[in-house]
Amino acid sequence: MNNLCRAFIAGLVAALVFMSGVALAEKNPTSLTIGIIPTESSSTAMKGFEPFRADMEKALGVPVKLFMAPDYAGVIEAMRFDKVQIAWFGNKSAIEAVNRASGEVFVQTVDVTGNPGYWSILVVHKDSPYKTIEDIIRDGKKLTFGNGDPNSTSGYLIPTYYVWGKHGIDPVKHFKLVRNANHETNLMAVANKQVDFATNNTENWDKFSKAHPDLIKNVRIIWKSPLIPSDPMVWRKDLSKEWKSRIKGFFLAYGRIGANKDKELKVLAGMSSGWAPFQDSSNHQLLPIMEINYAKNRMKIEHNDAVAADTKAQQMAEIDKQLVEIQTYSKLVGKYN
Repeated sequence: MNNLCRAFIAGLVAALVFMSGVALAEKNPTSLTIGIIPTESSSTAMKGFEPFRADMEKALGVPVKLFMAPDYAGVIEAMRFDKVQIAWFGNKSAIEAVNRASGEVFVQTVDVTGNPGYWSILVVHKDSPYKTIEDIIRDGKKLTFGNGDPNSTSGYLIPTYYVWGKHGIDPVKHFKLVRNANHETNLMAVANKQVDFATNNTENWDKFSKAHPDLIKNVRIIWKSPLIPSDPMVWRKDLSKEWKSRIKGFFLAYGRIGANKDKELKVLAGMSSGWAPFQDSSNHQLLPIMEINYAKNRMKIEHNDAVAADTKAQQMAEIDKQLVEIQTYSKLVGKYN
């Protein structure tokens, strides 16, 4: 890959991946805080991350703390105001962190079984008469929907695009009631017949199955999405080069090398729904999700009858332009990587 191509791609990624044009002063932190997205109960998540936090603190020689907010937006805001320097996000929330909170993807989680990603799902109670998306759409006015956090990739963005958007449906208008909650709460609600159906993902399904084998028997999957890239870990881009190198080195070595490798693999297996060693990544992994997000917004505008036709055409044309730019850049990244 020649220098001209590298320069072109570097410039394009700055435009497409929402990198701020303001240069940030590099920081050498005296402590670090890791943000954890609330896909499950706070006590369960904190317990899973605690051994990793302790190992990171020992390896880097500075205090390392854990932080969890009630929702994804809380973790994004914590990073924005430098209360969190490193965070685990889904792909959609990572886009928001990159856009609004000076974030930057540096590694990617890997499923404990080695899967390159995971899948969004829609679930119903095992006794439900509903077997397809079409069944649910038909009886929409009778049904309560357990939707995901608006910043969740698998719980919100993916089903919004692949299910509701492609059927021209606004869930808030179409269903009797829509409740937003985290993955664990939604599965629990379906298992206990508190909602008629809900979003989730295959990672959380596996973890819930182990934690609640009696309840998972009451839940049935009726839809599965295309593959979603594994969750990214994001740091604040104003960390100094030295600290980025130290942090990334710790993440990539964890569970791969050293006398404590086997112990570290067990720690990773206990985090979230079970992870293998992290792999290197960058903001490039967000491009497919950005494309879906833009396409979802386009469909929302297209079906909004309250917007004047000329305004709608102008907004859709702008999104079409952005979609072409992202698709072009994605092809370049694939060609030159």
